[in-house]
Amino acid sequence: MLDHVGIPVSDFERSKRFYEKALSPLGYGLIMEPTHGAAGFRRSGKPDFWVFQSEPGRAVHVAFAADHRAAVGAFHEAAIAAGGHDSGGPGLRTEYHPTYYGAFVLDPDGNNTEAVHCG
Repeated sequence: MLDHVGIPVSDFERSKRFYEKALSPLGYGLIMEPTHGAAGFRRSGKPDFWVFQSEPGRAVHVAFAADHRAAVGAFHEAAIAAGGHDSGGPGLRTEYHPTYYGAFVLDPDGNNTEAVHCG
């Protein structure tokens, strides 16, 4: 199951305002901005749709939900063995959530793929 998806945008502030308005009728709102140039949206709870400052047409970010922290580590190991490139080993990312445990790997095309467990 997908945990969240992130898309690159060329003008962060413009895109943030756009999605705040466009997603409002769906019940989505801006939930957090953990760093400058990154905004997360959702109906409630933790964000599942992100926009981040980057070059559109470049890498996309997709995060898969993991059942436990060991699965996050196993994902990272398997993805590296399959030809991916490390983009952040397994560990806590408390800037997102106090129990956010994730690992990041760039796929062969440079897309940022993540496994995450929050619990």
